[in-house]
Amino acid sequence: MISLIGAMTAQITPFKDGKLDEQTYEKLIKRQIDNGIDFIVPVGTTGESATLTHDEHKYCIEIAVATARGTNAKIVAGAGSNATAEAVDLALFAQTHGADAILSVAPYYNKPSQEGLYQHYKAIAGAVEIPVMLYNVPGRSAVDIEASTVQRLFNDVKNITAIKEATGSMERAVELLAENKDLILISGDDSINYPLLANGGQGVISVTSNLLPNMISELVHSALNSDLKRSKEINDELYTINRSLFVESNPIPIKAAMHIAGLMPNLEYRLPLTMPSKSTMDLLEKTISKYNVVGL
Repeated sequence: MISLIGAMTAQITPFKDGKLDEQTYEKLIKRQIDNGIDFIVPVGTTGESATLTHDEHKYCIEIAVATARGTNAKIVAGAGSNATAEAVDLALFAQTHGADAILSVAPYYNKPSQEGLYQHYKAIAGAVEIPVMLYNVPGRSAVDIEASTVQRLFNDVKNITAIKEATGSMERAVELLAENKDLILISGDDSINYPLLANGGQGVISVTSNLLPNMISELVHSALNSDLKRSKEINDELYTINRSLFVESNPIPIKAAMHIAGLMPNLEYRLPLTMPSKSTMDLLEKTISKYNVVGL
């Protein structure tokens, strides 16, 4: 079973004329791999999974697996849903088609109890053999996977090995690692990547790395190699872009930033997501000019 440690990118999903832009998608994934990213995370929330059809979702996984084949990069496929049976189906597909692990967001909208969350994740993990990473993002899912539930799942289910923690709370990170010393804690909030790594986190799933994979890779690898000084320097350098990429709902700004930087020929979203405001575009143009964005 692989260890989910390192620099990971929450991969965006490019569109062209309302459909998946397969060629650009493959190029963007290759760029991540070429710039030191350890894990590609397709069809998570940043990948607009909520507006993809099931067939599109699965096809994105297949493209990611094929693109990473023969490289050192691994695939952590998004396999989350507010319906447990649907999440199980996605997890099984990901495993069958070569994904190395899955990331499963907390069920959104229906607000299950902690027991419901436990049973949900136990069912998903029980259906596959590859590692499962929990994804806690209460700001978007309206439910919090409490530390006690994480501990219960980690203790009871052998292939639940990690959690992407996106509460933005350092106290929660401390609590999780104090109770589960072998739990792999992954930062899901770019603004606090360094603090989480310095506190014992073992990686990040980054939105910013879509644009600046080389910097996120160095930030993570420096911390994992105990060079916290360099890791903090990079985190500080990224402060402005991290802040700018969340002035509107993710992934609106990051896709716009990729387009501005010339990394994505088309800027398209699916409703209910819409184009960024002019003020956001102006902010992104100004901010991106301060960074050296490597090309495709």
